[in-house]
Amino acid sequence: MTAVTSPAEPGGPGNNTGFGTKPYRTYVLSALTLIYILNFVDRGLLAVVGPELVPELGISDTQFGLLTGFGFALLYTIVGIPLARVADTGHRVWIMTVCIALWSMMTALCGLATEVTIGSMTIGAFWILLLCRVGVGIGEAGCTPPANSLIADYYAPRDRSQALGVYAMGVTLGGLFANLIGGWVTDAFDWRAAFFVLGLPGLLIAIIFKLTVTEPPRGYTDPTGTEPKDEVALGEALKELTKKPAFWLMTAGATIAAFCGYGISSFQSIFFVRSHGITAGEAAIWINTPVALAAAFGTFGTGWIATRLYKIYPGAIAWVPAIGLGISVPFYLFAFTTESLLWAGIGLSIAGFSKYGYLAAQYTIGQGVVTMRVRATATAVLLFIVNLLGYGFGPLFIGAISDVFFVNGITELGVTVEELSRNQCHPKVIGLLDSNLQEACGAVYAQSLQSAILITASLYAVCSLFFLLTWPRLSKDMVDRNPG
Repeated sequence: MTAVTSPAEPGGPGNNTGFGTKPYRTYVLSALTLIYILNFVDRGLLAVVGPELVPELGISDTQFGLLTGFGFALLYTIVGIPLARVADTGHRVWIMTVCIALWSMMTALCGLATEVTIGSMTIGAFWILLLCRVGVGIGEAGCTPPANSLIADYYAPRDRSQALGVYAMGVTLGGLFANLIGGWVTDAFDWRAAFFVLGLPGLLIAIIFKLTVTEPPRGYTDPTGTEPKDEVALGEALKELTKKPAFWLMTAGATIAAFCGYGISSFQSIFFVRSHGITAGEAAIWINTPVALAAAFGTFGTGWIATRLYKIYPGAIAWVPAIGLGISVPFYLFAFTTESLLWAGIGLSIAGFSKYGYLAAQYTIGQGVVTMRVRATATAVLLFIVNLLGYGFGPLFIGAISDVFFVNGITELGVTVEELSRNQCHPKVIGLLDSNLQEACGAVYAQSLQSAILITASLYAVCSLFFLLTWPRLSKDMVDRNPG
């Protein structure tokens, strides 16, 4: 297969119009956006199929939290740094091609997770699935750094912001498609089929991407005569950051917000299946999809409001997200305690809409408190902390607390863990239990997870507090407002 159009444009970088013809640039941006969508589809699919996967494989909520959180985030975060460095000098199209193929293959292999016996050693399905999730994390770490670098060379500075905005749509669209397609396939077939259907196409996309996208000259859109920037030592960058309390207060708030957000989203489908008796597909389509749409509008809307107000009231970049995070708490508590599925969806949609203003704030503050030479490092430090601690431990926290409440709950009812495991309470098998064990299931099966989610949702109030504490520091710490 050949490229859809000639990548060369007369005149070279001096024109500063971007590499390739306009139609070809549009094609490349569309391809990169599709890949980013696929990135978040494969990343979020485990949470969609969780209600069916967990009981079938017999894994605990703690183990599921490890799979959706730390098992993915650890290597994703650590490998992302060297891959970003490689993307600064290596062949970006090849890097992305290999990474797309890797994460797509590992996503499909998740559908084959089962107990394996090698000689006298038996490896449980959980460990096979964990290995696959680690592979997904390593592959996905090589997506965004080279993609951003490619966009910078394909699009001139005046068009780059809009191009990056299109690319960023992959986050919300990926979540939507994971729920719409993954949920439907899970109900129509099973959870294994969902991994195959959404994982295998990535292998074809990787091949097409390599054959049709040309590696542009590095720095193609830089002004003529631009000298490469001196690399700033990590120690120098951290020294500058230590003098900026606003950065660390904001990072604490953003990390806890990610901790809560990733944790709740990982267990959201499982909760509604357990508490409302719906299927995994129904939870994905009726609840997760409209909530994701509301969150997408909220991310843009609250971010736009904070950014506009920031020009007049610098503190708005901190207190607008603080208000939004605070507002989300009662709506989360309502959504996870009401018996109405409709009102639960409405509550979650309002909470999701109001809280995401912190995303715009974390990047604005993260880059605004340091000088230009340190901005990339400041962003890397921010994302390292947010991803490792927030993404990594949020789902694990909810899963572990849920298991503790389940064990304590059945113990208070006079039932031991040897007599009853959580997965025996699943609607498909609960009929095999005697009446006493069925009664114990009714008392703690959904309630233990509900308690863990409510505790986590309440922590959004702590996020709000950290952003409020950031507010009075901005007048001193923001470089663009206080150059001296």
